[in-house]
Amino acid sequence: MTFLSQRINNLSESQTIKMAKLGRELTAKGIDVINLSFGEPDFFTPEHVKEAAKKAIDENYSYYTPVSGYPELRKAIAEKLKNENDLTYNFDQIVVSTGAKQSLANAILCLVNPGEEVIVPTPYWVSYSEMIKLAEGETVFINATVENDFKITPAQLEAAITPKTKMFMFSSPCNPTGSVYSHEELAGLAAVFAKYPNIYIISDEIYEHINFVDKHASIAAFDEIKDRVIIINGFSKAYAMTGWRVGYMAANKAIADACDKLQGQITSGTSSISQRAALAAYQSGLESVTAMKDEFKKRRDIVYALLKEIPGIKVNLPDGAFYFFPEVKEYFGKSVNGQVINTAEDLSLYLLNEAHVSTVTGEAFGNEDCIRLSYAAAEDQLVKACSRIKEALSKLS
Repeated sequence: MTFLSQRINNLSESQTIKMAKLGRELTAKGIDVINLSFGEPDFFTPEHVKEAAKKAIDENYSYYTPVSGYPELRKAIAEKLKNENDLTYNFDQIVVSTGAKQSLANAILCLVNPGEEVIVPTPYWVSYSEMIKLAEGETVFINATVENDFKITPAQLEAAITPKTKMFMFSSPCNPTGSVYSHEELAGLAAVFAKYPNIYIISDEIYEHINFVDKHASIAAFDEIKDRVIIINGFSKAYAMTGWRVGYMAANKAIADACDKLQGQITSGTSSISQRAALAAYQSGLESVTAMKDEFKKRRDIVYALLKEIPGIKVNLPDGAFYFFPEVKEYFGKSVNGQVINTAEDLSLYLLNEAHVSTVTGEAFGNEDCIRLSYAAAEDQLVKACSRIKEALSKLS
């Protein structure tokens, strides 16, 4: 549309939101659609967190908050980073935002100039490249494959660096693959970054507590690069608080101050009630988090076994988050009733309309040979979804 800005016309629609929307449209017609497209825990927010929000309303926490968040919440986040991650930050290095997505956008917009390059391993979360585009940066992709559990090597990283490189951004545990970088693997990447002092690193750690192998490892643990690492985290996944919209960053003070300045011109402070709820979450321990993680691990194992039974699908066992990212290219070129599957998006739409299971095309995450399935759904729904997928795929020839 010519009357709209070039900025918005260049921006792509979120594929996860698109597929969820199409699924809701079928549901509205009375069709039983199983939604595996959204990255949202199907658990309820813990009771003590909800009670804290109710109490905040009664105590009249209804006024504007500081742009970077209540000091007591920022101090609780700093304490969490020290106690759980052995990372030292002052509270004034923490910026609370309206979801981790805003934290990411703040960091990119405050650091990336037009034409500067941002290295992103693929597969990546859908919004990374679009945020870089909004900042007028250039995205440089490093392709990772299922054979390597979708993780890059230090050699791949170094080969992608140019004089224009300003930033590297990744997630661990990863959305969409569930891959988790170990401390040793991060050490290899950190050694590369140590040679390039002008490169900043965004470490998206929103799935930190949904980790099925070891204690979470952060690339900010390496002193030689810590001052250039921006940690992104939040409450949506670990505490089932997606709708509360509370995320945060931890960074050196100059970056934190810049993000406070930017946020002050866009949204100002995050919801006062949500912040009080988030404070209660971090003050209450990890019992509810651990229980949810254990349930996700159980679901992961069930879905993995079922996906392994489907011919033509190549799948690895993810170590974290709540996603599978199976390679499905063996189905490309196959058809049924005149409908030809040429791409992962074709396959996702076929599964939605034929199996009534909502997934997301891997193209949205930078890998055109895969689709993403979330197992953040009830166990019986997951079993039924895998059965439907297997049956629908068997019809293609």
